[in-house]
Amino acid sequence: MANRTDPRARTVHGTNPQNLVEKILRAKIYQNIYWKEQCFGLTAETLVDKAMDLDHFGGTFGGNRKPTPFMCLILKMLQIQPEKEIVVEFIKNSDYKYVRLLGAFYLRLVGKPMDVYQYLEPLYNDYRKVRRKLDSGSYVLSHVDEFIEELLTLDSSCDIALPRIPRRWTLEAAGQLELRKSGLDYDEMEEEEEEEEEEREPVPDKAEEKERYRDRDGERDRDRDKERDRDKDRDRDLDRDRDRDRDRDRERDRDKDRDYSRDRDRDRDRDRGRDRDRDRDRDRGRDRDRDRDRERDRDTDRDWARDRGRERDRDRDRGRDRSRERDRGKDRERDRDRDRERDRDRDRDGERERDYDGERNRDGDSRKRDRRDEMADENREKKTKKDKKEKAADGTDHEDPEIAEANKLRAKLGLKPLRA
Repeated sequence: MANRTDPRARTVHGTNPQNLVEKILRAKIYQNIYWKEQCFGLTAETLVDKAMDLDHFGGTFGGNRKPTPFMCLILKMLQIQPEKEIVVEFIKNSDYKYVRLLGAFYLRLVGKPMDVYQYLEPLYNDYRKVRRKLDSGSYVLSHVDEFIEELLTLDSSCDIALPRIPRRWTLEAAGQLELRKSGLDYDEMEEEEEEEEEEREPVPDKAEEKERYRDRDGERDRDRDKERDRDKDRDRDLDRDRDRDRDRDRERDRDKDRDYSRDRDRDRDRDRGRDRDRDRDRDRGRDRDRDRDRERDRDTDRDWARDRGRERDRDRDRGRDRSRERDRGKDRERDRDRDRERDRDRDRDGERERDYDGERNRDGDSRKRDRRDEMADENREKKTKKDKKEKAADGTDHEDPEIAEANKLRAKLGLKPLRA
């Protein structure tokens, strides 16, 4: 809302008044601290106080092109569009020179060509010094008449493109504008007033009157010669102005052609550089893809070699486990054969003892028989306990089935059994 043009404002040169300032510069002004803090809610009356506080003028400055307070107030005037009488009072204000520059710049943007020449040309007689802020942020000394000359002759000022206005001699030839009066014309008007006062004096006698008429004729001739010389000087000034304008137009056209050729060469160099950068980026991308493919292949080979080594180690561990299990089975079978042989020997010894006892005492008492039975039972129990101990050594007969299963796997891998 604060950046919108006043709804009651009229269009200027067929567009919104704020559009006279370029969009980029307008956006920078909207983001400026001076615009947000000092220009918010200003009216045509309160804007005068801000204009009186100015101590320099200029467009933008610095690396990020910050706008000056002068440009912020110009955009504010375009936004609120003050009356023409207020702008004329700004221009006629002789106490504050920056207020005068502010009004002159605004009138140059929105005024008609006749008003521009009518109100700005008298400011050629203002030779006061003013401070101008350059693009680098430093200040330079200038004068009011120099800034007025810039507004009337150049196409841009303070980083703003000025609307085109006709040449002065074109308006003079069309009868829309009178000849410009210089400071010398005001001196001539004072001399004529003095002559008129002398003519109003009382008439002396005839001799003095004749002498006065003679002197007056001589003065009239001299005045006529002066007027003729003045007309010649004016014509010479007009011719000089026309020649200067023509030379300036030629120089401007030459500068435009030079700038166009320079811009065209710069664009061509930029296109060549862009093409070189594009080719370089394409080659760099191809090299990067090629390196990435090589690295991927190298990683694949490395992973394949690692997996093959792991598989080989795993096969070696499996073979080692199988050989251990085979050796363990052979030892277990050997122990069983040894136990069977021992039991067979015991049974054979028992039978021998029984035969011996039977031969010795076929009618032996039941105690000896019972004793033999007890010995056989003890031998059986010992065998059973030994088998249980042998089975319990590897932990495969554990009460918990999960621990028993884990002990089987550990026995295959050659590891110690779990104890619980």
